[in-house]
Amino acid sequence: MYPSDRKYTKEHEWVKIEGSEARVGITDYAQKQLGDVVYLDLPDTGRTLNKGESFGSVESVKAVSDLYSPVSGEVTEVNKALTEKPEAVNSDPHGSWMIAMKVTGGTDDLLTAEQYAELTR
Repeated sequence: MYPSDRKYTKEHEWVKIEGSEARVGITDYAQKQLGDVVYLDLPDTGRTLNKGESFGSVESVKAVSDLYSPVSGEVTEVNKALTEKPEAVNSDPHGSWMIAMKVTGGTDDLLTAEQYAELTR
């Protein structure tokens, strides 16, 4: 159910790391809990984030929730298409990355797909 090429947080974000680059989004579990996503507040490129730091928020018909960085690093890109059509998070949460980052650390205690699936049962 959860792609094995990513790592996951207990706060329901995923991160796909390739070398020193990463893409970050929210999990299928998170989008189901939120309901219909209507707005994303994402950071500017160049912002430096520490692991666990809030980098924005996701607003749905049910609630507004903070987004937390699964790793430390610098935001290199924001998915503009997703800010224009935030509902894509609901139809393809694991394909809808929110930010890209140059990773500087903080990958040690992330969960595997199997561990995350166990957490969300």
